[in-house]
Amino acid sequence: MKDHVRPLPSYLIQRYQGWKATTYAENRNWYRRLAEDGQRPRAMVISCCDSRVHVTSIFGADQGEFFIHRNIANLVPPYNPDGDYHGTSAAVEYAVTTLKVAHLIVLGHSQCGGVEGCHAMCTGHAPELEDKTSFVGKWLGILRPGFERVAHLPETERQTALERESVVISLENLMTFPFVKAALDAGDMTIHGLWTDIGEGGLLQYDPASGAFLPV
Repeated sequence: MKDHVRPLPSYLIQRYQGWKATTYAENRNWYRRLAEDGQRPRAMVISCCDSRVHVTSIFGADQGEFFIHRNIANLVPPYNPDGDYHGTSAAVEYAVTTLKVAHLIVLGHSQCGGVEGCHAMCTGHAPELEDKTSFVGKWLGILRPGFERVAHLPETERQTALERESVVISLENLMTFPFVKAALDAGDMTIHGLWTDIGEGGLLQYDPASGAFLPV
C-alpha cells in the first residue's frame, strides 16, 4: 500500500487552504460548536453518488443540517439482517434510531448512470453486470422489480420512468425496516421521495395517492 498512496493533488490542497482561510475562518465558532455539541441533523437524504447531484446546494443546507448517504442509484435494499455488510442499512438505522431524524428523503435524478446500467442489465445488454463478481450488478439487482413495472413503456420513456422507480422501490424497502415503520407509526418521522432534473433544476415529489411525481 505504501507504494500507491500519494499526497493530495495540488489543486485540492489549494482549494482546502482557500476554504480554511475564508469560509472556516469566518465561521470558526460555528464549526467548533458543531464539533463540541455533536450533530443534530433534521433530515437524512439518500441520494446517488453522481457528482452532479449536490444535495446541500439544492436545499441551501448548512453544515450539520443533513445526514447524507450516497450510493449507486440512490437505492435502499430490503430489510435483511443476514450478517453481511450493509452500508446503506447501517446508515438508515443510525439516522433513525440514534440521530432520530425528523425526515427521511430519497432523492433520485435524471441521466442516472446506475439506472441506465440496470436497464442494460435487465434487457440483456450488460452481461458484465450479471457476473457474480460485479458489486455494481448485484447492487442494481435491487431495482429489478422497478424495471418490470416499466418494461412495457416505449424505450424512450423507460430511463426516466426507471429513475423514478428507483425512488419508489427505495421507499417501499424502507417500510420493511421495523425501526423505520415504528418511527412513522409514532409520528416521529416522515419519509419523502424526490426526483431532480439536473439539467433544468426541476424538483418533483412522489405522491403515493396518484403514484405520480408532481412539482414541489
